[in-house]
Amino acid sequence: MAPSLTASQLTYIGHSTVLIEIDGYRLLTDPVLRGRVAHLRRSGPAIDPGWLDRLDVVLISHLHLDHFDLPSLRRLGLGTRLLVPHGAGLLLRRHGFTAVEELRPDETTLIGTLPVTATHALHSGFRPPLGPTVAALGFLIGEQRRIYFPGDTDLYPAMADLSPGLDTALLPVWGWGRSLGPGHLNPERAAEALQLLKPRLAVPIHWGTLHPVGLGYRRPRFLHDPPHLFARHAALLAPEVRIAIVQPGSQLSLAH
Repeated sequence: MAPSLTASQLTYIGHSTVLIEIDGYRLLTDPVLRGRVAHLRRSGPAIDPGWLDRLDVVLISHLHLDHFDLPSLRRLGLGTRLLVPHGAGLLLRRHGFTAVEELRPDETTLIGTLPVTATHALHSGFRPPLGPTVAALGFLIGEQRRIYFPGDTDLYPAMADLSPGLDTALLPVWGWGRSLGPGHLNPERAAEALQLLKPRLAVPIHWGTLHPVGLGYRRPRFLHDPPHLFARHAALLAPEVRIAIVQPGSQLSLAH
């Protein structure tokens, strides 16, 4: 039996990790739950175990180390349902994961009664240092209240096709260092994406949590400035869209 409708909310755990609670289901995106991943260190609040309870599905957008972290996935359990890009299943099954479902762009699956559709993402799908390479994805979640999680992507014209009925866009506005490589949105380009997506609400993500080892306890501006720059650009380019800056570890109700 499907769960009863409950108040929808987001918890911004940090970087690209968001707990989405919608229609009684709990979805977790790109979980990075450790204090250090490769050359990146996590700053911000500790992981609350309650965020990881009773998950219905984990969405994996692509295989870069700051989005696809095997120890973090093991923490959730080898039987956790995972939605991943087509071609990523073999890697996960080799590591013991048993509930892996691969999707291509425009394919839809159901989490109970909740539809989740994979979307195109303009971003490299190569997993360093040796691969594999699989196409990056975003995800469109829900039907009556639709939430867009792009993973990592740059602007592309077909974003406009996601617009009808879009309630919330979780938009990446930065990376993890002082500069951005190709396939990312910066604050201004994320604001331009609002002109295509036309959501009711936009929440900037992919900021404020991961930074290269060696910065010590300094608080570099690239950790904290991007969402505020995004909000300023959005006020000029898409003033009809509500912007909500959610600090890492904080929640946001999606009630109208």
